[in-house]
Amino acid sequence: MHTEFTDLVAALDIGGTKIAGALVDDTGRIRLRAQRPTPAHEDGETVMGAVDAVLAELRPSPLWPEVRAVGIGSAGPVDASAGTVSPVNVPGWRGFPLVERVRRTVGGLPVELVGDGVAMTAAEHWQGAARGHDNALCLVVSTGVGGGLVLNGTLHPGPTGNAGHIGHISVELDGDPCPCGSRGCVERIASGPNIARRAAEQGWRPGPDGDATAAAVAAAAGAGDRIALASFERAGQALAAGIAATATLVEVDIAVIGGGVAGAGGVLFDPLRRALKDYAALSFVRELRVVPAQMGTDAGLVGAAAAALLGTGRSEDGGRRTH
Repeated sequence: MHTEFTDLVAALDIGGTKIAGALVDDTGRIRLRAQRPTPAHEDGETVMGAVDAVLAELRPSPLWPEVRAVGIGSAGPVDASAGTVSPVNVPGWRGFPLVERVRRTVGGLPVELVGDGVAMTAAEHWQGAARGHDNALCLVVSTGVGGGLVLNGTLHPGPTGNAGHIGHISVELDGDPCPCGSRGCVERIASGPNIARRAAEQGWRPGPDGDATAAAVAAAAGAGDRIALASFERAGQALAAGIAATATLVEVDIAVIGGGVAGAGGVLFDPLRRALKDYAALSFVRELRVVPAQMGTDAGLVGAAAAALLGTGRSEDGGRRTH
């Protein structure tokens, strides 16, 4: 039986909790998966060993000979120009030469590295909520707040792979010091741990199960708890200010929000959209829409694959350039 040849790429999604790998075809379909826990508190070589173990699980596949490149989406900071990663929550990796090491493991295939926010953006633009939009901002609101940009129809990772990192736009000049060195950053107000911290500081207390996470604060807000609602209101306002600033600067027409905190639904999106009307008031950003992400937990893998396909000269919609 004749089977049409399909280009494949290997994708890696590297975070502080897990290292996921997959073989992904040029329609964005995941054909094979592998995963290992991230030994985040071990030395750098042990972490690299987990990456190698994921690749070792993929390589025996009969599909592997069709793999044309490897795409990596990694927790940051990353430096795509140097091929290095320094994930905040993986202390054993500081300036770690990940691209070189992966290239060695896969026998010299091309390797593309982007930050996890840029990977999510690539996935949402290729297959998800930003599909069909030439100018988009995508955000991951989770333990931190990351993001990425699509400008003029093209993923815009920037020289080091970190463009669109909206979490470290300052939205409160005299705000709390942020670990990045600035003050009043979006992340310091709107990330999950900071939503929970603010609620606790204002007097919110967890229920009998002792769950003090942002998810528990979201559940309390959904049940009408005023302190929990106020913490999400503040987070929504900070996100709206950062989104409006970005849209005003580069004229995006859609902001896509994913990550665990986005799972709060209306508790987050309602105050965010209300605040956005105040912050995005200029005529050219007034039509800006904010929508939930669609790609879920596969965004990192699909986005890393998209980055690899782009790096090998394929069109972003995944199709072969036949014209």
